[in-house]
Amino acid sequence: MMFELARQRLAPVFNLLDINEEVMIRLSVPKRTIVANIPVRMDDGTLRVFTGYRIQYDDTRGPTKGGIRFHPDVDMQEVTSLSFWMTVKCAVAGLPFGGAKGGVTVNPKELSLMEIERLSRGYIRAFADVLGEKRDIPAPDVYTNATIMGWMADEYAMIARRQEPGIITGKPLHLNGSKGREFATGQGALFALQEYLEHYKPSSEQMTIAVQGFGNAGFHFARIAQQCGYRVVAISDSQGAIYDPKGLNVLDVHRLKQEDNRLASVYCDGSVCNELDYETLSNEALLELNVDVLVLAALENQITEQNAHQIQAKTVLEIANGPVSPDADQILEAREIDVIPDVLANAGGVIVSYFEWVQNRSGMYWEEAEVEQQLKKIMVKESQSIFDHAKKHKCSLRTAAYVHGVERLAGAIDQRGNHKLFKSV
Repeated sequence: MMFELARQRLAPVFNLLDINEEVMIRLSVPKRTIVANIPVRMDDGTLRVFTGYRIQYDDTRGPTKGGIRFHPDVDMQEVTSLSFWMTVKCAVAGLPFGGAKGGVTVNPKELSLMEIERLSRGYIRAFADVLGEKRDIPAPDVYTNATIMGWMADEYAMIARRQEPGIITGKPLHLNGSKGREFATGQGALFALQEYLEHYKPSSEQMTIAVQGFGNAGFHFARIAQQCGYRVVAISDSQGAIYDPKGLNVLDVHRLKQEDNRLASVYCDGSVCNELDYETLSNEALLELNVDVLVLAALENQITEQNAHQIQAKTVLEIANGPVSPDADQILEAREIDVIPDVLANAGGVIVSYFEWVQNRSGMYWEEAEVEQQLKKIMVKESQSIFDHAKKHKCSLRTAAYVHGVERLAGAIDQRGNHKLFKSV
């Protein structure tokens, strides 16, 4: 069902573009689907077997690229949908990659750190034959991080009997990671938002922002946005949300979250954090706040046809993958609420992963300022192209983004030969 919803995004695009039918056929199904059972010895000596997935959706434009998530809801439908979105996202960003995704059905909160390491290394052993810096390059995703990517790269090196740092991106800095990768998704999303505001809603007033999801991407977006003068008034995690119309101290909220695993509005001075006045909300209530920008940085299908009519934000920014359902998209569009789509808004992560891959293969490493400069250059360029498509086709930003990406994919597919070419021979 989830994959069918993802493919619905293509229907309006094919209506706008004059593309060969073979492009539609190629993009309607993944190229390769691999499922593996991963045995892990637990700390108490028992053996558990976890199901792992790797979907390589399309490699027409280059080796496939996509993260690995550890989550209890991971299944074939989810991973296939995510690999499809990665295919479009890499094309939207103009990267020489196809799309892939991986995952393990597991609740990592129930595992010790050593059990997570065994699972991470077991994942690479299970899928090593289909990975490679010229074939398929994983990266972190939900509940995976730089440390896990370092374990995975190390495991691959032991299997291959050689160092091949370009096999994995999102690695720790001292294990051939890239400067700027940790906050790339949040930084890229802010670049996309700023371009959007400049084109559509120029204003000198302080923008109010609510952020659903306070993981790596959501935190860094909120942190950088606040530094740029935006007022972050609400933040949520899986347990609930906090709200203060005067604004939250993002760094202090994050510090308390790391120390006590809870959200609260606080002011920290040295080692002491004092709580400030704030309201507690449900995640559902956060979505319905009257703010300028609602940032979705959690999981899929957060806005659906059931709650789309209650959304009061003027603009929705998708940092998560697929947080707005196709039915909700239509409702928001009818209500003139713009959605800055995931395939553009969260492309910063894969763009800087590309930079890391380039640095690993060349052996020349960039300073953080250069990474940020090159990220901004790509985000601004591709954002402007999407806004031009939206104006030309009189369509939503999502449809414009898909038009932009599918045009590139169609060009690569057609230039390898199609029915029209061979029929003329």
